[in-house]
Amino acid sequence: MVSLKEGKKVEASLFSGSCLCARVKYTVVTHIDAFYFCHCAQCRKITGSAFAAKILTKPAEVNWVTGFEWVKRFDYPGERVFTKVFCSHCGSGLPYLNDKGNALVIPAGSLDQSLDVTPNHNIFWADRASWYEAGIGAPNCAGFAE
Repeated sequence: MVSLKEGKKVEASLFSGSCLCARVKYTVVTHIDAFYFCHCAQCRKITGSAFAAKILTKPAEVNWVTGFEWVKRFDYPGERVFTKVFCSHCGSGLPYLNDKGNALVIPAGSLDQSLDVTPNHNIFWADRASWYEAGIGAPNCAGFAE
């Protein structure tokens, strides 16, 4: 595993991903600039989870291999614009160019391969869900809890 904190340059690689229902598949050739867990309230709402696992890269072209007609974009207006690009059939998050056009954001969970990097930051830590740390300490189960 490469830690982005160590300042190591991760070479450009071909990343492939898809949505849960596999209607949408994509590839992108890029290198990872940052990998973080965002705990802000908006990311928790947009993912329905404790945090959003986001990979940031320089702007790169996403090659929509299949299912581009299922790709939808939602931009939540406000002080900070929040975006979610997703499969309109299953709701899975997909890559998108941010509102300023200076970064490609790839939802880490949409990738079909394992990453060889570790997250370099937990951002908006003060906004984390009150139950997040208790969940980290809960027993681990290989499947559903008995």
